[in-house]
Amino acid sequence: MFKYLQKIGKALMVPVAVLPAAAILMGIGYWIDPTGWGANSQVAALLITAGKSLIGSMGILFAVGVAFGMSKDQHGSAALTGLVGFLVLTTLLSPGAVAALKGIKVADVPAAFGKIDNGNQFIGILVGVISSALYNKFSKVELHKALSFFSGKRLVPIITAATMIPISFILMFLWPVVYNGLVTFGTSIVDLGPLGAGIYGFFNRLLIPVGLHHALNSVFWFGAAGINDLGNFWAGTGTKGITGMYMAGFFPIMMFGLVGAAAAFVKTSKPENKNKVASIMIAAGFATFFTGVTEPLEFAFMFLAPGLYLIHALLTGVSLFIAATMHWTAGFGFSAGLVDFILSSRLPLADKPYMLIVQGLVFMAIYYLVFTFAITKWNLKTPGREEIEGDTEEFEAPTTHTATAKLILEYVGGTENLMEVDSCATRLRLEVKDQGLVQDAKIKKITSGVLKPGKTSVQIIVGPHVEFVAAELKKLVK
Repeated sequence: MFKYLQKIGKALMVPVAVLPAAAILMGIGYWIDPTGWGANSQVAALLITAGKSLIGSMGILFAVGVAFGMSKDQHGSAALTGLVGFLVLTTLLSPGAVAALKGIKVADVPAAFGKIDNGNQFIGILVGVISSALYNKFSKVELHKALSFFSGKRLVPIITAATMIPISFILMFLWPVVYNGLVTFGTSIVDLGPLGAGIYGFFNRLLIPVGLHHALNSVFWFGAAGINDLGNFWAGTGTKGITGMYMAGFFPIMMFGLVGAAAAFVKTSKPENKNKVASIMIAAGFATFFTGVTEPLEFAFMFLAPGLYLIHALLTGVSLFIAATMHWTAGFGFSAGLVDFILSSRLPLADKPYMLIVQGLVFMAIYYLVFTFAITKWNLKTPGREEIEGDTEEFEAPTTHTATAKLILEYVGGTENLMEVDSCATRLRLEVKDQGLVQDAKIKKITSGVLKPGKTSVQIIVGPHVEFVAAELKKLVK
């Protein structure tokens, strides 16, 4: 079950990858016309409307993206299957269809069915998961010669369309209960105000090691529980100073706090390791500041010093609490880096975003001082302070994706031991026959870290360029 949830979390990154496009379009549009929101500029109106077309269609994007991401071969037919399933289900569960099927007036249809549309990410995820399961099971089926045209991948959309009929019937009774439960959960968090934002921020970081933070994010950033913080912020449909409270507090951490942590690692590293650690931390620190990609830096100390990572999670929660309390808001389409900060700072619901920079500078100092103190006080084995194990020969890091893939293949036991290769935003997700053949120490020399969430599962933290390493690794395996 845990492994399956991880797969869903990985698949969610496929539709989420579309959000930067919406962020860029709408961000530039609001920069051009910050007061009229397109009323004073045709170019701004064009860009803002184009961006909203994506934000308002996240449900269908999730259905297509999750179906594609969870399919065994990630073929385009899987994406088509998700689209077919979403269209059938949302049409059958529209208020008009529900009224006709139940023999009641449209006005008497529960409000929950009014939320089943192109923007419902929860329904999109559900359809994507079901569609991918059907694709994985039936995409290789061969029919009788008379029906051979509909064999294999052509058969799956037909089966999916038929399957969505009984599923729609079940959801006709189940969905109002689920929807009301999600709304109650979301309302309970919203009612906690800034404290709720802080609690969310704390658990967001804690779930990073197991990759389940994406599932948590869907509750607060999208419409699963009725919060839809990200969608409402970019669409301008919310309350200034409130909408964006589940995103704003990440900017001080990702743009500044973790940079302070990186400086602390360099400061406390052993003299003979200082140059090496500095080169690694400069690259990781720039990545988190500019793009908001934090995993390469976080995995550098997550397992070496788990107590320090807990402090990081607590400080993240505090940052979200402070930003929400002061009503300083900004948003992102990808992550809380400089690019998204600039694009979102002129949006209608952005409220004193410049104060997040002030807060960030304070958190940079806090991270540097607290991390430096904790590392030296408790002699934590952070980067550059580890005990030397095994050989001490000079190691030359690979300079190309192909070279990296070749070394990874060697260090995981070769093609005989490697059963499956996959990737998400920053991680290689591998399945191996024998974990005992995986050489963790050598892998850590060329990547940011190794994680083993299951008996045969190995995750290698490569960074934002993981897709290219995965492609090269797949070539080598073939």
